[in-house]
Amino acid sequence: MTIDSGVPMRRRAAIAAAAAVVLSTGALAAAPAQAAPSAPSAPPAPTVSAEGAYAMNAATGKTLFGSAPDAELRTGSTTKIMTALVVLSQRHVDLGRKVKIKKEYTDYVIDPKTQNARYSSAKLILGDSMSVGDLLYGLMLPSGCDAAYALADTYGSGSTTAQRTTSFIAKMNSKARELGLAHTHFDSFDGVSNGRNHASARDLAKLAGVALKNKTFKKVVGTKVYDDMKSYRPGGGTHAMEPWKNSNTLLNTYRGAIGVKTGSGPEAKFCLVFAATRNGRTVVGALLADTSADQRFKDAKKILDYGFAQRG
Repeated sequence: MTIDSGVPMRRRAAIAAAAAVVLSTGALAAAPAQAAPSAPSAPPAPTVSAEGAYAMNAATGKTLFGSAPDAELRTGSTTKIMTALVVLSQRHVDLGRKVKIKKEYTDYVIDPKTQNARYSSAKLILGDSMSVGDLLYGLMLPSGCDAAYALADTYGSGSTTAQRTTSFIAKMNSKARELGLAHTHFDSFDGVSNGRNHASARDLAKLAGVALKNKTFKKVVGTKVYDDMKSYRPGGGTHAMEPWKNSNTLLNTYRGAIGVKTGSGPEAKFCLVFAATRNGRTVVGALLADTSADQRFKDAKKILDYGFAQRG
């Protein structure tokens, strides 16, 4: 006898029995799933020569690299990041405001005994005037201590230059507290320290992350050469000045570099606060007390590569 499908009853029973065995043993169960491919392992963290180093994702604050990140070390001219930020944080700051270049500023960068340069200089011209906007370029590109002096004197409070510069340094420290930079203290407007100027690499990276949100600051520190400055003569006209070149060579040698500031000194050794953007991600970091001017750039490149290789 057959069923409507035409399959003999005996064969149908055999098929049913086989099906029962499959159900009870799982003999025809789905093949084991292939193991998901493992995510590529992160590259090993680089070794750097700096005594303190740190890097983070500028957007999320996620730590990407750290080596003694909270060690309190001398900052050198990376101090000028805060000098610029305090100026730019003034309410209704006028970048076109003219500042007269005083003898105090030009004398400050010259050794009185040898008449040679003792501090980095923007080569401001005594008696002329320069806009605040131009002074910011002179502060950040050639790291002009004379420009730092002029800005501190202009934006501090008091009746004398000494009072105004002291007031300005107090504003720098107030801003550091406002930003939660617990390992930072300033005793100068330019990094020429009296022995109490210090910060951690983590603090400086955080400071740079905040400063880069200011469009003017970001434009200034990302400029390789600035030749649009004007030194206004008292009697009219302008003095020609040599172009200012950015001391941060990462701008020329690392793809995506956007700043930020070099620093050096007998106690500070060689410092660098750096930032770069690739594929919409910005990594910002700092190196303090590195072994040479060249090594700080090599270390920064290694840290940036490591930071961009990570997710998040």
